[in-house]
Amino acid sequence: MIRFGFIGFGKMGRIRAEALAKTERAEGVVVFEPNLDGECDFPLANSPEEIISNDNVDAICISVPNAFNFEYTIGALNAGKHVFCEKPPAFTSQQVREIRLAEKASGKKLMYGFNHRHHGAVMKMKELIDSNKYGKVLWMRGRYGKSVDESYFETWRANKELAGGGILFDQGIHMLDLFLHIGGTFDQVHAFVSSLYWKMEGMEDNVFAIMKNSKTGMAASLHSTMTQWRHLFSLEVFLESGYMVLNGLKTGSGTYGDEILTVAKNRSQAPAATWDDEERFLFETDSSWDSEAEHFISAICNDTPISIGTSHDALQVMELIEDIYENEHHESESLNTHLKPIQ
Repeated sequence: MIRFGFIGFGKMGRIRAEALAKTERAEGVVVFEPNLDGECDFPLANSPEEIISNDNVDAICISVPNAFNFEYTIGALNAGKHVFCEKPPAFTSQQVREIRLAEKASGKKLMYGFNHRHHGAVMKMKELIDSNKYGKVLWMRGRYGKSVDESYFETWRANKELAGGGILFDQGIHMLDLFLHIGGTFDQVHAFVSSLYWKMEGMEDNVFAIMKNSKTGMAASLHSTMTQWRHLFSLEVFLESGYMVLNGLKTGSGTYGDEILTVAKNRSQAPAATWDDEERFLFETDSSWDSEAEHFISAICNDTPISIGTSHDALQVMELIEDIYENEHHESESLNTHLKPIQ
């Protein structure tokens, strides 16, 4: 049995604890949560450090505001604990590089909660793409949006010091991770980042980004928003010999609709596939949390590498996020320099 300490036991901490328990190879032994809501079956620690230094803890699950992910992950690895941490891994790519050094020195398992990779439809997409049945990926388009109201500003996610960023850090990071997972890396980025509606200082409510791999020509576009007045998830992947379109995402709240993957079996005569060529897959159960827990526990028990949600995955997505933020800043400077008002 792998003995777990939980730093953070709100909604996500409880979800992780339940999923880990289902593996029947993990047990919770201690929890730190300063704002505990509801009952807790585990003993309570007085501080995160008390859990990190606890000799009775083999692994630590970190589900806290973003600002603390770097500090607690580094501390836990240095203390010889396996670590599962929610996204984002840190505030900067340099911090992730420091985490990777600690991970290597510790010899322990480190996994990040890039949960969307574990959804049934995404796993099906990845399987089909890796089979090369449809050829290489030509382009991708991702839209991920939600609606928030004034109550959002009562949460830590609306606090720049705790969250680190706006909707790109909150939701967009998942879509960027799927782009990297499915299509590969990018070396060119153009982006527009704004806070036109909620007007949060240093916190974006919309991101439009276009990315390209200059070697392969593969491109992707992202719209990440919190002014989508209906929740929406859509991931489209177009390949040399077909396409895959995922609309909806099975979640506990049900707000993103049914998780439906549409696949073109093959191309008809040019110029396009027809509706009759399509096959549709409906994923009625969300087993992503259980899949993540099983992957993490199996890696610990069998001493096998983490293959989904690695620190390398975390580094790649953080570098891409930095490119988006930095590129937007440079484009703004360019616009201010070169555009003149119409007379």
